[in-house]
Amino acid sequence: MLKQTFLLSALLFGLTACQSTDVANQETVPLQGSWHVEAVQGQPTVDYSPAQITFADEGKLSGNNSCNNFFGQYSQQGQALKIIPGGSTMKACVDALMQQEHKVMQALPLVAKAKLVQGRLTLLSSDDKPVLVLSQLK
Repeated sequence: MLKQTFLLSALLFGLTACQSTDVANQETVPLQGSWHVEAVQGQPTVDYSPAQITFADEGKLSGNNSCNNFFGQYSQQGQALKIIPGGSTMKACVDALMQQEHKVMQALPLVAKAKLVQGRLTLLSSDDKPVLVLSQLK
């Protein structure tokens, strides 16, 4: 009886040791720095677009939404990411950039997670749809 209990315990211990956890979902995606906006909600940005986002220390966020400068805050835990736009300047630009600016500002609060794939930072909605695709500025 003691042998059977020992074997059963060893088997259960071995099985639990073989279980894997999804570490990738828990890893923090490195955000800090400046990123060029390549696509907004599935649409590529205008070729001459200055759209960019800078993730700074202590959850501070700033950037250019295609026409105007903006600022706000972000919080990150693992891959989970929340962006809270604060405000922006109010300059007028050409229509194409004004339309893109509107899309960028609509997209920011939709961000729920971040993934880094092949050097591109993809910001996803809560239903895993790409909201913004970014490439790091050097």
